[in-house]
Amino acid sequence: MTEELHTPATGTASAGQMIRAARTAQGVHIAALAASIKVSVRKLEALEADRFEELPDATFARALAQTVCRSLKIDPAPVLALLPAPGSVSQLEQVSRGLNQPFRDPADARNGFVGLGFLRRPTVWGPLLLVAGAVVLWSVPSSTWQSLLGRDAEVAAPGVTVEVVPLDPSASANAPASPASEVVSAGQAPSTDAPNPATEGASQAPASAAASAPVVVRTSGESWVEIQDARGRMLVSRLLAPGEELELDGAFPMRVRIGNADGTELRVRGEVFDMAPFRRENVARFDIR
Repeated sequence: MTEELHTPATGTASAGQMIRAARTAQGVHIAALAASIKVSVRKLEALEADRFEELPDATFARALAQTVCRSLKIDPAPVLALLPAPGSVSQLEQVSRGLNQPFRDPADARNGFVGLGFLRRPTVWGPLLLVAGAVVLWSVPSSTWQSLLGRDAEVAAPGVTVEVVPLDPSASANAPASPASEVVSAGQAPSTDAPNPATEGASQAPASAAASAPVVVRTSGESWVEIQDARGRMLVSRLLAPGEELELDGAFPMRVRIGNADGTELRVRGEVFDMAPFRRENVARFDIR
């Protein structure tokens, strides 16, 4: 059994007008027709309005028109005769996508509209992320980076504690040689070792310098000496030559750093100060009171 095809009235009507007239005569809404043949309403509207430049190409327009005629059961020959011939130049050449190809309104391009789909490309958002990261790094104050990355030179190495060395203010300058102080170190028992023979011999040195200054530094070799008093005043901070002697006076407690402990002698109120408990790789750090 063959279907009866109705021949649309041609007259002076265009191909799009013939299709619209046949559809309205049968009472078919354009949206229902688009759904039945699985094509967008815009493409049908472009076909019925003879806006063939909005369709992919002439082949697509003829295929769409033939599909519509078949759905409306009208003869496609008169309609196809009024359509552009296959192979004519068009804006797009995407026949392989078929009738379900997404439609892009050319008016968007004419109005300067640009889609945001390009933002999904790594070549676009990758440099944007790098620029954003550089802006964030540039906006961070330099003091913050120094606090995060820098190390305070005043902080002792891990495992080295700061010792408090109390001294008796009434100690005599001519008192017998004895341990200069009682060392209190966190996590470390007070030292009970016998006095160093070397320091015993050094304690017999004349006490004239000790009488004039509470702290005396003597060096037998090059040594970096840094002493700061309780008021924050730097009494000395330089490299001492061999045989050099310094007499220092300042507020106690004093923070001391000796770069060559083996080649440096420190006398506090006339007594030789034993730096052995505070020595680490020939560098001594301690406080004296």
